[in-house]
Amino acid sequence: METLSYKPADAGGKVIMERPNIIFYFSDQQRADTLGCYGQKLDISPNLDRLAKEGVLFEKAFTAQPVCGPCRALFQTGKYPTQINCFRNGQPLPFDCKTVADYMDEAGYETAYVGKWHLASHRNSYTAPPDIDYEEKAIPLERRGGYRGFWRVADVLEATSHGYDGFVFDENMNKCEFKGYRADCITDFALEYLDAYDGNKPFFLTISHIEPHHQNDRECYEGPIDSKERFADYELPEDLKALKGDADEMYPDYLGCCRSLDDNLGRLIIKLKEKGLYDNTVIIYGSDHGSHFKTRNRDAHMMGGDDYKRSCHDSCLQVPLVIAGPGFRGGKRIKELVSTAGLPKTFLSIAGVDVDEAMIGEDLERVASGELSERKNRIFAQISESRIGRCIRTEEYLYSVYAPGQDGWQQGSSDYYEEDFLYDLKKDPYQLENQVRNPAYEKVREKLAWELLEEIEKAEGIRPVIAPCSD
Repeated sequence: METLSYKPADAGGKVIMERPNIIFYFSDQQRADTLGCYGQKLDISPNLDRLAKEGVLFEKAFTAQPVCGPCRALFQTGKYPTQINCFRNGQPLPFDCKTVADYMDEAGYETAYVGKWHLASHRNSYTAPPDIDYEEKAIPLERRGGYRGFWRVADVLEATSHGYDGFVFDENMNKCEFKGYRADCITDFALEYLDAYDGNKPFFLTISHIEPHHQNDRECYEGPIDSKERFADYELPEDLKALKGDADEMYPDYLGCCRSLDDNLGRLIIKLKEKGLYDNTVIIYGSDHGSHFKTRNRDAHMMGGDDYKRSCHDSCLQVPLVIAGPGFRGGKRIKELVSTAGLPKTFLSIAGVDVDEAMIGEDLERVASGELSERKNRIFAQISESRIGRCIRTEEYLYSVYAPGQDGWQQGSSDYYEEDFLYDLKKDPYQLENQVRNPAYEKVREKLAWELLEEIEKAEGIRPVIAPCSD
């Protein structure tokens, strides 16, 4: 195991570690446009906005998988969900997959995890009961993805809690009940960890909030009790205005959830400063996917269940991403397209661990510094559950294909796809006019199909057929 080294104490007597602490603070189902630093007019994110001015904001960050479990599997392993058979919800992490926590432990980091896990239980369908069931039970050590220390977690947090009150389990599998607003209580557990932190090792702490994800059993967003009044003057994003899902009813509570996340980010920053840890801690703020508020996946091609995600559209794929701390300074705004698939590699690079091709994606510090000048400015995403889908997004176009007649819950990939969506983003930034059948875009479609096949082959080891849409 690598031996830690420290810098001498400064004039104030504070010992400064050479390698930074790392906090991954991520939300669930959060659109980037909920935040002030991404254009939100209401006072939703003062703490994150300040952090963005200190660090690096990625203006166009996209998820590689807009479903909770698969995206979390990617965050833990640096592998595409199809590579590890975690392409849908209800599929646990495989035991033989080396995780970020494993690498961190080898590098001398202390690892801690708080919040939603979503990678321990197994279901064969949404309606069948789990056959590996930790949804409301304590997760044993062997199913924690290499996290061996502080642990305040529920596998399916929406099953053990509501907006107010609930429970998680600790590292000894003891039930930990909480009273109060859920985002506050999950942050309380993170602060508990920081209060007990002794500074002997640098730490990697993940805080996995469920907000602003809708509450499944109540089919609504559960913001703090004053959200509807506090955010009554909201203005819907243009895609939601045009497509008329359920945002008019749900958006104030959704924003309330987002404001609570920001308030708790502020509490976290205060604690880091109190402990003398802030200057040597990298904070990564992101989300697993966005929300389309029941405006997408209305077509006949949808083969699986849908609610607010599971779509190739920006409303689902584009997420907030702000990184601040050592290596990420200066208030930069990165305009290039980036994928959050690069986050695991980035975490480890911050920790001084080079995984090279063992993980997918890019080291985002190198993107932010301009080192990767030859990179392809496009993102690739896998869509599951609603359909078996694949897409690429460039600055100019969004192009997506699907596997007709195949169930995106039961199968992760296909050797045959048909064109599904094509949007001209310069003319149609809110993705309202599908041009996939427009003969004027034939050459564009051919080029994008070739680029998408490149990405599929690289990610999945097969080169499928992409055919024109048949209906």
